[in-house]
Amino acid sequence: MTQRRVAILGSTGSIGTTALRVLARQGDRFRVSALTAYSNAPLLREQAGAFQPAFVGIVHDGAEADARWCRGPECLARAAVRDDVDIVLNSVVGSVGLDATLAALERGKRVALANKESLVMGGHLVAAAAKRGGGEVVPVDSEHSAVLQCIAGRPGVEVRRIILTASGGPFREWPPERLAAATVHDALRHPTWSMGRKITVDSATLANKALEVIEAHYLFGLPYDRIDVVVHPQSIVHSFVEFVDGSVLAQLGVPNMELPVLYALTHPARAVDAGVPPFDPVRASPLTFEPARVDAFPALRLGVEAGRAGGAAPAVFNAANEQAVAIFLEGRLRFPDIPAAIASALEALGTMPGDTRDALEAADAAARRHVSERFGC
Repeated sequence: MTQRRVAILGSTGSIGTTALRVLARQGDRFRVSALTAYSNAPLLREQAGAFQPAFVGIVHDGAEADARWCRGPECLARAAVRDDVDIVLNSVVGSVGLDATLAALERGKRVALANKESLVMGGHLVAAAAKRGGGEVVPVDSEHSAVLQCIAGRPGVEVRRIILTASGGPFREWPPERLAAATVHDALRHPTWSMGRKITVDSATLANKALEVIEAHYLFGLPYDRIDVVVHPQSIVHSFVEFVDGSVLAQLGVPNMELPVLYALTHPARAVDAGVPPFDPVRASPLTFEPARVDAFPALRLGVEAGRAGGAAPAVFNAANEQAVAIFLEGRLRFPDIPAAIASALEALGTMPGDTRDALEAADAAARRHVSERFGC
């Protein structure tokens, strides 16, 4: 059996550590060739010792890195284009992941994509890079992985609608007056998933679901009016696909990211045991669904509107959200002010051009400055 060689960008984060657990059980099929992290040098050193990759990189210059490691943001793209890498699992958080995605696709590699910003910021650039270089994008997010599994190679003309599920986050039932006083501790208490701090806050605001709607638009080629969101607190149904004949397929499973990570590595094959516990439909019951409260969580509406607008608007939405969440996590911004900051940035900067990488970078920087200057006090 030929081993496929994997680079993990963001190996010390929640997706990265999950991927390494998967790969540790699949040593006959995969080999870890490269690892990168943002700043967690101790964990990266431990991972490098366990998997012995040929390349190790750390993004943050201030980290106590090994002298032999690549340092700085450029290590991401350098890992992604190596000749000894077949699959790039991009689990970097933030817009810094876009360049590595583009570089890997230009070199004809599979990108197992958990970096939402690659498609949100530059979906058209990603599509163009894949076409030029012959690379492919396979989603890692559980919702998009579910859609991919349901579609299973059927042509897009057969698909009527995608329905992405959302847990609703920790504030699903909170009234607006209680949301106004929500703390960082409250926002980080996700009821279902164990994730990084930024994405956990995004789940609480539903900004995460807006990002996923934009991603789905680029991944599956559907217009925004054929991509819906429904709240499903149990997180058992990961997405639905409705076909033109009226049939609806859903992908179900326990909330465990090991399955979508493994599927992104093996797609379209399913013959590899992911080690996920057997599914018990009785124990998982009841399964309930409810509409998203867009009035209480306006980040969802703002993100979808930015996706429809196109240009730099999605990049502005993403950057403004990142900056606002960072300020919130520092305790300097109220929870309801996160969507307020996003709305302000979109109003001021949403019509900026976004046709090139440089234009998107300028929009990203402008949105971050806007939020910092107006909401960072």
